Amino acid sequence: MIDRDYLRQIAGAEGFLLTPEQLEQFDRYAEFLVEYNEKVNLTAITDPKEICIKHFLDSLLLLKAAGLSQGASLIDVGTGAGFPAVPVKIVRGDIQVTLLDGLNKRITFLTQLSQRLGQQNVALHARAEEAARGPAREQYDCATARAVADLRVLCEYCLPFVRVGGVFAALKGPDCKEEVRSAKKAVQLLGGEVEGVRHFTLPEGNARAVVLIRKIAPTPAKYPRHGGKIAKQPL
Repeated sequence: MIDRDYLRQIAGAEGFLLTPEQLEQFDRYAEFLVEYNEKVNLTAITDPKEICIKHFLDSLLLLKAAGLSQGASLIDVGTGAGFPAVPVKIVRGDIQVTLLDGLNKRITFLTQLSQRLGQQNVALHARAEEAARGPAREQYDCATARAVADLRVLCEYCLPFVRVGGVFAALKGPDCKEEVRSAKKAVQLLGGEVEGVRHFTLPEGNARAVVLIRKIAPTPAKYPRHGGKIAKQPL
């Protein structure tokens, strides 16, 4: 399916030395993604080369930006087809991954994908704002999201999952400076602090940024609010 040598090359350029076994897993992932995508809309990106760049390598940038410790717990909020958490798990098998999505069809895909890759992931079917009020609240070393939603919105969905001392890593496009600035109030209200933004350039000129928000205090009990209010009245 994918050109394994190409993936090995571009991952190596970012410091990821992929083993033959890991390349086999990425190949299996891509093949199952494209196959399943014919019956459930998971991604608009189905070209093998673009999958390598825009899904796999893009996801691995989380590891370069966040520096997750051995055995860290990671929740991927609104994970969709498993990005970035499943590629991260391929490279760092020690990380404990929870895949959260509100669409049951995606959870079915993620459960089958995890089995095919031999990963012991938790695939959780729930709305983020509801799950964050349950046992998962402030239980994770890292929450991540790779979504087009405004950072203020993402913070309210994701920061409640992060333990104090942990980090929320938002995978964004390169032009996120204004978004980060406008999210400072939301970050503060939710118990976070903007730690920095890491910028990356992928092959073929694809630019990316990872916004790092450190959790420095517990999130007040009134957050997250109802999903409709989060979208209509961002903090």
